[in-house]
Amino acid sequence: MKHWLHAFRLRTLPLALSSILVGSALAYSQGAFSWPIFLLALGTATLLQILSNLANDLGDHQHGTDNADRVGPQRAVQSGAISTALMKRAMVICGVLAFASGLALITVAFGTTLKTLAFLLIGLAAIVAAVKYTFGKNPYGYAGLGDLSVFAFFGVVGVLGTFYLFTHSLHFITVRPIFIFGFLSVAVLNVNNMRDIENDRASGKRTLVVRLGLKKALHYHALLTWIPFFLLCSFAIDAFESPWRWLALLGFVPIGIHAYRIQREEGQIPLDPELKRVALGTFSTALLYSLGLILA
Repeated sequence: MKHWLHAFRLRTLPLALSSILVGSALAYSQGAFSWPIFLLALGTATLLQILSNLANDLGDHQHGTDNADRVGPQRAVQSGAISTALMKRAMVICGVLAFASGLALITVAFGTTLKTLAFLLIGLAAIVAAVKYTFGKNPYGYAGLGDLSVFAFFGVVGVLGTFYLFTHSLHFITVRPIFIFGFLSVAVLNVNNMRDIENDRASGKRTLVVRLGLKKALHYHALLTWIPFFLLCSFAIDAFESPWRWLALLGFVPIGIHAYRIQREEGQIPLDPELKRVALGTFSTALLYSLGLILA
């Protein structure tokens, strides 16, 4: 069982839940909230993230990216702890569960309408995106498109999509958090790719970091971390009479420390601990951002 828990990469799950928390809190601030929708959204996001992790474990093994030169934690298929056949079976089971959870979610939210069909297509796209990041022929993660996909699904779909499930409407208040948590989610991927830059380059995995080079990737990383900080400040200042909105800046502290350290050392620090710091910092920011919205 421990090998499966390792393959699930539980430490990535808080990141997957961040956008769901924020989208739900935004809906709550507009007077629209439903526990069934909230719980099903959390469950669906968790299953999609686990599916992505399993597919990534298998995909990187099949493409030869997981090898003795890899810097990060050893993967389950690479180490032989889980066979290729078992991993494929687990992906199918997780994909079916994600589809069932997503179908239940949109049915509870919309009943049987055209909106149900539209969100069903979005859900299927999310499942395909989770699998095709590194698995199969021509995975888009190997072409440097992972950043765009993360922003789309953790930012736009995660925040705006969740908000729409509750409210059945679009609202300008979702724009700022889409960029805050979309960019921070991409920052997590960017740290991961900076950590793996040499092995990815040697293995033919053309991530955006490999394409840019480490120096430009650090400049890009500065944008991914500090733009959300300034957007969080504007979020707090816009409602100065409500001090609860400043809570999100407390959650951002670990990311701020990380951003300073990685730029000061020009990326020449152990990046696996930094990866955890950014991921947990994103989750703490989302949690306190959501709490600030609710208390305000």
